[in-house]
Amino acid sequence: MGEDTKEIIIEEQDINEILRVRREKLAELVGSGADPYHITKYNTTHCAKQILDNYAEHEGKVVSIAGRIMSKRGMGKATFCDIADRDAKIQLYIKKDEVGEDTYAGIKKLDVGDIAGVVGEVFTTHKGEISIKVKEFTLLSKSLQPLPEKFHGLKDPDLRYRQRYVDLIVNPEVKDTFIKRSKIVTAMRHFFDKRDFLEVDTPVLNTIAGGAAARPFITHHNTLGIDMYLRIATELHLKRLIVGGMERVYEIGRIFRNEGMDTRHNPEFTTVEVYEAYADYNDMMNLTEDMVCYIAQEVLGTLQITYQGEEVNLTPPWTRITMVDAVKQYAGVDFESVESDEDARKLADSIGVHTKPTDSWGVVLNTVFEEKVEANLVQPTFIMHYPVEVSPLAKRMPSDQKMTERFELFITRRELANAFSELNDPLDQRTRFEAQVAQRAAGDEEANMMDEDFLLSLEYGMPPTGGMGLGVDRLVMLLTDSPSIRDVLLFPTMKPRL
Repeated sequence: MGEDTKEIIIEEQDINEILRVRREKLAELVGSGADPYHITKYNTTHCAKQILDNYAEHEGKVVSIAGRIMSKRGMGKATFCDIADRDAKIQLYIKKDEVGEDTYAGIKKLDVGDIAGVVGEVFTTHKGEISIKVKEFTLLSKSLQPLPEKFHGLKDPDLRYRQRYVDLIVNPEVKDTFIKRSKIVTAMRHFFDKRDFLEVDTPVLNTIAGGAAARPFITHHNTLGIDMYLRIATELHLKRLIVGGMERVYEIGRIFRNEGMDTRHNPEFTTVEVYEAYADYNDMMNLTEDMVCYIAQEVLGTLQITYQGEEVNLTPPWTRITMVDAVKQYAGVDFESVESDEDARKLADSIGVHTKPTDSWGVVLNTVFEEKVEANLVQPTFIMHYPVEVSPLAKRMPSDQKMTERFELFITRRELANAFSELNDPLDQRTRFEAQVAQRAAGDEEANMMDEDFLLSLEYGMPPTGGMGLGVDRLVMLLTDSPSIRDVLLFPTMKPRL
């Protein structure tokens, strides 16, 4: 038997013994009529951070706080504990003659992880640590599982994502990430609300999966006897609202795509989509730039950030460059010099980009961009003017019918936002949907479906409109310096353990 195996066996034996002892302590509490799980409420007057941040205001005053015991140190007739609540940890100083012999005996049996409430006086120890001299102590919940620090910490990322509740207890920086996430979403709402945009909700269950190129999750509605799809975008319903006269709308909502999983993708994620009547993609560029800068300033207090060791400057104005020019700059080939699909494929092949015999000029251009350009886009960059073939919902450029008034925002080599002047021509939209349906019939599961009701709404007339969608999780990753999308989702999708 190897040493590693021996250590695992010993560790498991230790854990089993801890579990047994903790359950015995609980049984003893229940037997004495002091079952902590029977307590339904505990009144607190303060949290730890209030006391620590405003000590002069609280010195000598009696306070009541509650939280989780994170450490315990006994010194004869006195015990020191660290108790953690939602924002911070504070030290407890517990003396036998202050709380009584019976209470002190129970405190001596406390385990790290137990949840307690205390009433006591705020003071500073001889070592200068702000503490609470406990006068009353109440056990509120018994922890039957040891916290991971007792066994070399919670290091396994898979386990951290599966047991986020433990991750939040033992890794304060994780909680900080999710506090920032909440502030980011709040700042986003403030940004749009100040500009007279109306927040709305659209259906999660749809009879047609539309608004994006993605494979949907399929479910079944028993009463109606039909298959339905979890939404892959909020776009088509939001544009229906523009038709209805709600001229500025946005939605922050969950999206579901039945696709691969990696550091940038989770099958369930959050986007914000915003639509403004009588605006175009240039307005959306300005809006996107303003929004990201506003959120960064509100949450971080700076536009100079670091992401995974790279300095990123969010200070406007951001770079704006067409896809053709970006390919020319970074891949060294000029797609304006070729017009036929065949010549475009040959141009791509000349720089080592594989294409299919059926790929059109626009598809080839987009492929070259993805393979040769994206990896260079660290600083905020708007890539403008995407080919029609890869932009089924965007308006064509009047000056070049092969291209659309569309942009994507890239920061730190990844797409953060996608936007365009919305296609409001119902006849052109039908033609593009038909092309997508043909692609779907040929085996492309991510191609758009025909949406007759959306086409009908366009026939009633949609004003010129600008629309933008941004990945909220990716923005949180950027502003919290998180390498994986799983680090910014409280409960990322995980394969069940057998």
